[in-house]
Amino acid sequence: MHVSEGGVEIEVPDARDGASAGTGDDVFYNPTQELNRDITAAVLRAFREREPRAESYLDAMAASGIRGVRAAAEGYDVTCADLDTDAVELAQSNLDRAGNGGEAVHRNANALMYDSVFDVVDLDPFGTPMPFADPAFANTRDLVCITATDTAPLCGAHQKSGIRKYGCLPQNTDYHPEMGLRTLLGAMVRTAARYDKAAVPVLSHATRHYARAYLELDERATKADELLESTGFVYHCEDCLHREAEHSLIAHPPEACANCGSTRILEAGPIWLGPVSEPAFAEAVRDEVTEDFGTAKRARKLLDTLAVELDTPTHFDQHRLCKLWGRSASKMETFLETLRDAGYDATPAHYHGTAFKTDATVAEIREATAALDPEA
Repeated sequence: MHVSEGGVEIEVPDARDGASAGTGDDVFYNPTQELNRDITAAVLRAFREREPRAESYLDAMAASGIRGVRAAAEGYDVTCADLDTDAVELAQSNLDRAGNGGEAVHRNANALMYDSVFDVVDLDPFGTPMPFADPAFANTRDLVCITATDTAPLCGAHQKSGIRKYGCLPQNTDYHPEMGLRTLLGAMVRTAARYDKAAVPVLSHATRHYARAYLELDERATKADELLESTGFVYHCEDCLHREAEHSLIAHPPEACANCGSTRILEAGPIWLGPVSEPAFAEAVRDEVTEDFGTAKRARKLLDTLAVELDTPTHFDQHRLCKLWGRSASKMETFLETLRDAGYDATPAHYHGTAFKTDATVAEIREATAALDPEA
């Protein structure tokens, strides 16, 4: 069957949702990842303006080769790699059909990344990207793009698996998509630092069943040290939902919640506590989204949100808070405007429609929005 996406056409034997680890037993095209690939194409365009020297691109897990074909259409010198000989043949056929150059190779991704140097490396494995992180950061020059589909370990729902894979303690909280994204980013920053490199998150998002991150590399060890100072711990009260963050390599959890006095405190970390995206880069990527992208409207909306989203390390769920307080939820726009009128920063969060970010504490949110309760 033929598939058209982002102005290119490829041939694939099958199209299906491949969200879960372990479903990649044959070569297929995953239509549910089109938003991921559309944003990637826009990132490649915006990054070329940011770093004109970036020319070579590795699609480390090629499958049908759709990522490589789209990168080649953006002018990159593309290599597609896969361990499946059928995938290699299909990827090469699709690259040749598109006519923009590119080579598909039958290689282990890790061996290839250790043997070669690429400007941009794209890791899109089934499940965790951790087995491929070391060679990616060791030898890539400019940008590492990473997808993780093992959201349960990342966000703490499968906690022991998350501990093993990511070297931290994740917790399954109300802000579990953000917990997963920051668990991933923290692991990537620490991995890059082992090679005296800083992996700076320039764009990241958690969408549906995956987390996606774009990390720009800086080869100054001092910058890597600086990024490590932006990792640390989050402490979350299970009773009143108050939370605090601590920038530290060693956890110092409070004995009791500063808001309600509860001793039911969840500790998570070390995770990434810094910004998940650079606002200016998110805007630049948004400007590169074109109408031939099948998810153009969704991509622009997501990127617009990322460009203004506060960089607090957790988000709140408005409905969860209102339920806890025994009140009805107002319109999100009104809720956030009320917080801003009270002197706090407040923005929507990209994770879902009732998620928001603010520099106000739980107690301050409750007080500032009390007048919105029709029974108050």
